[in-house]
Amino acid sequence: MTYALPPLNALRAFEAAARHLSFKLAAHELHVTPAAVGQQVKALEARLGVRLFDRLHKQLILTPAGQAYLPGISEGFRHIAEATSQLRPTGAVLLQLGAHGSFDLRRLDLAEFRSAHPDIGLRVLQPAGLHELVEGKADLLIARGLGRHPGYRCDRIDEGSGLGDWLVAPEGTADCPEVVSFREWLRALPAENPRAYQRRPRLVGIGR
Repeated sequence: MTYALPPLNALRAFEAAARHLSFKLAAHELHVTPAAVGQQVKALEARLGVRLFDRLHKQLILTPAGQAYLPGISEGFRHIAEATSQLRPTGAVLLQLGAHGSFDLRRLDLAEFRSAHPDIGLRVLQPAGLHELVEGKADLLIARGLGRHPGYRCDRIDEGSGLGDWLVAPEGTADCPEVVSFREWLRALPAENPRAYQRRPRLVGIGR
């Protein structure tokens, strides 16, 4: 059976905006810009051929079509979340780590991290960039650059100035226990890793 579905990112944008009645609050939840939420909703309206919101001055109101659509969409996402949670071991929290393509993961000693944190199911996506972070495919990211990304906490993990490797996490989730655990793991790593050709990372600064 083939399901006739609109783009899931557009549905997520609509569902969040409808719950908050605000593109700004929906954007904060989804870690994107309010303009991006508005564009996704507009594209969804065009695809469905109906208006889902009335956009008044500083106010967002669901149309009758939007009110009828919201419960089914919210229920669908709830079922997806519940089905996903049932796949995880009891007590485990899944942490998706993205890394740019040239980063040597041996620097992190991920096997030792998993052993030390059995309650965190760590998965790695490589290569990955800000796009994967924005789209929710990664919870935090090791990125190459200058570490200046509005709305994200950026901690440098190598020494020096200019371009470098940074641990990037959305400000809204930067203090989640699993993200904090990984950040503290980086801070605690010794300077040398005998199992890697390069130096282990050490957080040396914070960018906002």
